[in-house]
Amino acid sequence: MRSPILWLLLIGLALAAAVLIARHDAGTVGPMSTDDFASFAYKIALLVFLGSSALVVFRESIGKALQIVLVWIVIGLAIALGYTYRFEMRGVYDRLMAEMVPGRAATRGRIVEIARGGGGSFDLSTRVNGGVVPMILDTGATAVVLTQDAAKAAGLPLEVLSYNVMVDTANGRTRAAAVTLDSIAVGGLVERSVPALIAQPGQLRTSLLGMSFLNRLESWEVRGDRLILRGYP
Repeated sequence: MRSPILWLLLIGLALAAAVLIARHDAGTVGPMSTDDFASFAYKIALLVFLGSSALVVFRESIGKALQIVLVWIVIGLAIALGYTYRFEMRGVYDRLMAEMVPGRAATRGRIVEIARGGGGSFDLSTRVNGGVVPMILDTGATAVVLTQDAAKAAGLPLEVLSYNVMVDTANGRTRAAAVTLDSIAVGGLVERSVPALIAQPGQLRTSLLGMSFLNRLESWEVRGDRLILRGYP
C-alpha cells in the first residue's frame, strides 16, 4: 500500500476518534449512536486493511505484506485502547481546553471546574434555553441576570416583558423583568426552571450568573484560581 494512502487512512481514523470524543456527551453522530459509529469506523478500517494487504500480497513481497499487517495491528490496538479509555481522554481534553479557553468548563461527572480569567473574574460560557450566553460569576446577585442580547439568544419574548422589579446596581436603582428560564447549562450541569431577571436595554454589559442558579447546586467554591461547581447526584 502506497504511503499517501496510508496517511489518508491514518488521518481518517484520527478524525473518527476526534468525532467520537467530541460527540460523546450527545451520544450520537448523525443518525448513529457513538457505539454504532465506532463499530462502523472499525469495520471500514478493517475492510481497507484486508483489501490493501491482499493487493500487496499479489503485487509485492510477503515481507512487505507482513510489515503492513504489523502496522495495522498497532493501529487497531491504539484505536481499541483509545476507545476503551475515551472517558479519561475526554476529561484530559476538557481540562486542557478549560485552561486555554476562557469560560470553557471542564466536567467530571457532576463536578464542573472553570479557571479564573485574565481580568480576575470567572467568565463562563453557558447555554440558556439552548442558546449560547457568556456570563460572569456574581455571588452578590440574588438571581441570574441577562442582558437584552442574552435574552434574545435564549429565545425570550422581549416585546411582552414587564420591567416591574426594582433592583439595586452599582449605578443605582433600576427596574428589571422577572422570567423563569427553561434551562441553564454550565458544562455538564443543567438546572431547569431557574428564576432570572432581564435587564433593561443599556443597563447591563454582561449577563450575571447569580444565586438563583448557584443555590440549586449541592455546593460551589472558589479554590485558588478555580471555580468548582458540584451538582446533586
